[in-house]
Amino acid sequence: MKIFILLTIFFSGFPLKSFPLVEQKNYVEEFVVQNKMDLLGSVDQQLNIEKELGNLFAESSKEDSILIAKRRKIRKKRRRKMKYSSRRELAKAMKLVKALKYKEASKLLFRLAHSSHYKKYRNRIKYILGLLLYQMKLHQVSAFQFISVIRSGDKKFIKQSLEKLSLAASYLGDDTLLNYAISRIAVDSFPKAHRDMLFYRIGEFQLRNEQYESAAKSFSRVSEKSEFFPQAKYMQALAYSYLRKNKKAIAAFEELIDARADRPVTDTPKVAAIMGLARVYYQMKDWDKSIEFYREVPRDHPLWHDTLFESSWAMFRSGRFRSALGNFQSLHSPFYEKTYLPESLLVRSLVYLYICQYDEMEKVLNIFVKIYRPLFKKINRYLKTQDNPLTYFKDIVLVLKGERQGHQEGVQYPIPLIASRKILKEGDFRRSYDYIRALLSERRRLKQMPLWWRKSGVGRYANKILKRRLQKSRKRAGRLIRLHLLDIREDLVDLFEQEGFIRYEMINGKKEALKKKLANKELPPVKKQVDEDTTRDFYIQNGWQYYKFRGEYWLDELGNYHYVGNPSCK
Repeated sequence: MKIFILLTIFFSGFPLKSFPLVEQKNYVEEFVVQNKMDLLGSVDQQLNIEKELGNLFAESSKEDSILIAKRRKIRKKRRRKMKYSSRRELAKAMKLVKALKYKEASKLLFRLAHSSHYKKYRNRIKYILGLLLYQMKLHQVSAFQFISVIRSGDKKFIKQSLEKLSLAASYLGDDTLLNYAISRIAVDSFPKAHRDMLFYRIGEFQLRNEQYESAAKSFSRVSEKSEFFPQAKYMQALAYSYLRKNKKAIAAFEELIDARADRPVTDTPKVAAIMGLARVYYQMKDWDKSIEFYREVPRDHPLWHDTLFESSWAMFRSGRFRSALGNFQSLHSPFYEKTYLPESLLVRSLVYLYICQYDEMEKVLNIFVKIYRPLFKKINRYLKTQDNPLTYFKDIVLVLKGERQGHQEGVQYPIPLIASRKILKEGDFRRSYDYIRALLSERRRLKQMPLWWRKSGVGRYANKILKRRLQKSRKRAGRLIRLHLLDIREDLVDLFEQEGFIRYEMINGKKEALKKKLANKELPPVKKQVDEDTTRDFYIQNGWQYYKFRGEYWLDELGNYHYVGNPSCK
């Protein structure tokens, strides 16, 4: 048989193809979002900004007194009157700030920032305006004020503007703005209260650029008391795993588990760390350890389904074919029929090949063709007929709405549901979509502002910025969707080729068995499998109740299936 050549081809991209540690860290996106620090909701942050505004008010009042004293010495009455009137408007704006009347103050400051009389004080005014907009939870609009100050090169306000820009960008999840700010920040000059956020964001940037050593170092500088610690520790372990520093990766994952010891078993950072340990041990080819940690993931956690498939690989590689088949029984149940799992079907067929169950093997291959051939055709047709990124985004939003409302029977989406669900789990799309949601939330706040503020210069300016950013971010998300569809199409082409190889081995195996049978010879016995001696009595003695599978699936039975058949290779 040519099975060994086949397996070499089939496993060529594993494990990074099957569940890459960085590119598809989808399961960790959930706890990254869940634990995202609401910077605006921080009382300390609000007090700091209000204190800063108070200092700026006091500084401005002092300058007012000095300037008024100087103006009295100016002989030209008209010029003195004009300047005094102008400074009086700035003083009025600062009094509004002190009185916490941010809407009135922002309206006035926006007008003064575009007045030629205030050219000398423009950067100060824009910085204060940015602080006010930040306090009003208009983070994207405030970010543009800070960027304007940074680009001016004003040394007096550039440091503070970079700090506030990084906070606004972190809240929004805007990688572009965040990278812009971080690339210009001196870490030592950054406020200690927000350095953990800075180190985490720097580490993220380095990890995306494959600077794994630097990333691990940056993540290690995040304090254990920080809101960013769970994400940072996980990412640090991830960086070590890419460097093949498995012992350090294991130590980092264990540190995260210990730090979350008092949390529930379904705590997402803890669960993600357990899965990380399982993956590292798989990378080390320690199949037993890998399976042990996969089994620690609680069944009522959303990531449990991922562990079924990943642990099936470890079981397959360690020769636990019956255990792997038990997992596949759950994976291929009706509860997951709209989940993208083509590779799972092929691995299941390989297990049947190993135990010479050719009839079952053929059924599985036929299911693969039945599901994924039409999917490939639909994706191919969609890619050929659509080229507008906004259309891609609009069509994926239809699926998102369906997910929230419950998909109606018979509804056909422009992008097939199976492919859409896979894309919705991709990390880069999730980040892009979360940014869009932040912009939509900001636009809703804008619409709740008083009509007089919305019609003012700053209101129209804010509306214009959000409209433009939403359009650009939707286009970017649409381009990501297209790229993922192209990846799915390419992935399916490769898998169809593998299906052909596997089907050839099935036919070849059938032929060899028939030839031996006609010659009255038995095939040589296959090597005994690891779990072959495990019988029904074993499970019954250990407290299990045993029921014969009759084609019915129940949700509470998932994960409890045990295949008790024996190889048919004799």
